[in-house]
Amino acid sequence: MTATQAPDAAPPAAMTNRQILQAMSGLMAGMFVAILAGTVVANALPTIIADLGASQSSYTWVVTAELLAMTATVPLWGKLSDLFNKKLLLQLSLGMFVVGSLLAGFSHGVDLLIFSRVVQGIGAGGLTALAQVVMAAIIPPRRLGKYAGIFGAVFAIGTVAGPLVGGLLVDTSWLGWRWCFFIGVPFALLAIALLQRTLRLPVVARREAKIDFLGAFLIVAGVCALLIWVTLAGNEFDWISWQTAALTGAGVLLLAAAVFVEARTTEPVIPLGIFRNRTVTLTTVASLLVGVAMFGGTVFLSQYFQVSLGKSPTVAGLMSLPMILGLLVSSTVAGQIISKTGVWKRYLVAGAVIMTVGLGLLATIDADTSFTLLSAYMAVLGVGVGMLMQNLVLAAQNDVPASELGAATSVLSFFRSMGGTIGTSVLGAILANRVASEMTKGLDAAGIPSGDGAGESSVPDMSTLPEPVRQIVEHAYGVATADLFLIATPCALLALITVVFIKEKPLKTTSGMERLAEEAGDRTVVGS
Repeated sequence: MTATQAPDAAPPAAMTNRQILQAMSGLMAGMFVAILAGTVVANALPTIIADLGASQSSYTWVVTAELLAMTATVPLWGKLSDLFNKKLLLQLSLGMFVVGSLLAGFSHGVDLLIFSRVVQGIGAGGLTALAQVVMAAIIPPRRLGKYAGIFGAVFAIGTVAGPLVGGLLVDTSWLGWRWCFFIGVPFALLAIALLQRTLRLPVVARREAKIDFLGAFLIVAGVCALLIWVTLAGNEFDWISWQTAALTGAGVLLLAAAVFVEARTTEPVIPLGIFRNRTVTLTTVASLLVGVAMFGGTVFLSQYFQVSLGKSPTVAGLMSLPMILGLLVSSTVAGQIISKTGVWKRYLVAGAVIMTVGLGLLATIDADTSFTLLSAYMAVLGVGVGMLMQNLVLAAQNDVPASELGAATSVLSFFRSMGGTIGTSVLGAILANRVASEMTKGLDAAGIPSGDGAGESSVPDMSTLPEPVRQIVEHAYGVATADLFLIATPCALLALITVVFIKEKPLKTTSGMERLAEEAGDRTVVGS
């Protein structure tokens, strides 16, 4: 693709706050859809699997399919955003989400449901990557912090509301579980309409716009092999087994081939050159560690609330509010201060310190921990994550050429998701082994046969257990959950060490589209 810039072509004007907020309305609706898709089925899955007559392994794949598709395709969406119209790509990802949601809602078999979750995951991958890319395109880094709180608010609402809405839909006889998928469709269609009406991005035509299909295939295949391994190892097969050797070997070989291809193609999916940038490399490592520590630890909190503390699924969803509110407040306040002062590294370091402290405090919980103390610990963790997670993206976006904003942003999102997947799988296996060990020890000490009412391979139904066994199970899950946070704490400490070495650079005062026009030189700027 070749083009020359018209002599009188003017650079794009900076957007006003009003225009930015209007454009963000569509972005936030899209992000809400992506978050809702991952959380609304949490309480509905047992009913869904039972209704479709599916197995426990199918239960796992309904959860895993979307996560695999989302994580594996994030880099592809990011690269496409550097080559093509970002608005159209956003609308395409939303369209795929709509198709996946409708297929899931009308599924009458688990195979179609799993396929539909893959389609949903591909759409969610686009939303995850592109929302932050578009924000960087329309908002200068110096002003970007002001809008981080809006992201935090959407994240908080979607995370808290999803499980509650899902449970309500399942319990309402005239709606049912299918509406867990249908409910996101109106929001997605609204987001498409809002983006069409409010988002105006200039398109800088590139000399070449080619997709590296071979590199894309190798990356997706390699990532999927490793993700399938960390997701199923410890559950479907042992960590040390021929399946582990096959999946890890295939994943490593495919990714090695991808590196070889990416280093030699003109338009790589992940430009390896961006890792020569110290800031990008360090923020990528920190994002991976945050994913392991944050998502790997907190994903089991709901189970702890229900099993160890004896709360209902609805109450368990509400109990996570202190962490979400801590995240929302800290990301908003830190973002406002960063936009006002232009100083950002101290908030990265402070966030990493506070996150490490929060995980360390949660490592002290047990079945008798009061909700007041637990809320304080979760709030500390939320404050740390809120100061750290979004500002890692800000640091990377501020230090790369505008033409690589999509690739840099998607790499960070990809490694954070990968870290979360690895952390969840590994810590889940540790949790299962620790629970089994504690339950066996407790039952033996009480003189109760190990097979009496408390299975070691699945989460027990607490309402059916006799009082002595129930207390042993509660204690086992309390001790095991605390161990997970103890293991996650060193990962947070490593993230802190990584963040310390990031060099603070002044935040740019021009948006991505303004910088792209400057970098474009002889390329045409076309309004969209």
